Amino acid sequence: MEKKGVFTKILAIIGTVLVWFPILAHVLLSVAASITERVFRFDYLMPAELFPAALVGGGLLIWAALRARSRWGLIGWGLGIAAGLLVGSQALAVVTGLASGESEPAGWWWALVLASLVVYSLTLVVIGVGGVLLLHDLFKLPRSPAESR
Repeated sequence: MEKKGVFTKILAIIGTVLVWFPILAHVLLSVAASITERVFRFDYLMPAELFPAALVGGGLLIWAALRARSRWGLIGWGLGIAAGLLVGSQALAVVTGLASGESEPAGWWWALVLASLVVYSLTLVVIGVGGVLLLHDLFKLPRSPAESR
């Protein structure tokens, strides 16, 4: 049985906000720094640093999606892939010496670490879109029988 009550809607709203937080904070702070300092600043590690917020938000979204029986696959797979990419990129950076500064940030290993961080950020966007779609499903007004014909 679908549970689309107030509790499920609150879970979905909070979860969606928390998942979008690492991406939106990154963009808004970059724009603000560019305007105030007249220098383009872009911290590509910020979404990874704010992963705890995305993890909590993703957990709330999965909970809400399971209750509503909607979009749980997109959100669940997205969160699993994001976590795997983040852990993998960090492990690769540690093993290759990029994390400690032992090796120069150049070459294939550096490109692979950066690519996994980019795909991680894109996966957060996919989870956020899943949250927005879940909210759409939860707040959609039921159709009357005359409209469904």
